[in-house]
Amino acid sequence: MTDEEQDPVGRELETGDSLDDRILEFSEALIRYTEVAAAVVLGALFAIGVFDLGLQIVQSAVDGSITDPLVVVGFIDTALLLFIIVEVYQTVVAYTQESTTRRIVRLVIYTGVIAMIRKAIIFRTGEYASEQAALFAAAAYTLLILGLAVLLVVERQE
Repeated sequence: MTDEEQDPVGRELETGDSLDDRILEFSEALIRYTEVAAAVVLGALFAIGVFDLGLQIVQSAVDGSITDPLVVVGFIDTALLLFIIVEVYQTVVAYTQESTTRRIVRLVIYTGVIAMIRKAIIFRTGEYASEQAALFAAAAYTLLILGLAVLLVVERQE
């Protein structure tokens, strides 16, 4: 049995002439158009974000703050956020194109890995009320990253 046979997502609904069937057809079309609209919005957000990142880099180069490590970390944070937008976009497109569940899961795992790495890069202990709270947050981030890494390894082996 293939992945598509096991997965009801992506199969066409059997259509009939009853009111229920017509409502289901309409709702399927509505969901599909909404998915496409979400993909367009994510594409626009990515384009705006790339333009904004370029402006930030130029402004920092002009005013001389481009050598400040915190400014560079801000650039990295923005770039990783853009990668997250790309991964979410790819997930929406894969779902819209009725890709296999496995491909969609892989994209979701990639999105989680990028998001957690972003959190780790911008992590600042000073933002927490106590050292214990910062340590707890760091441990939670580590556990999440390790869990996502294990999921990625398992997914690639199958």
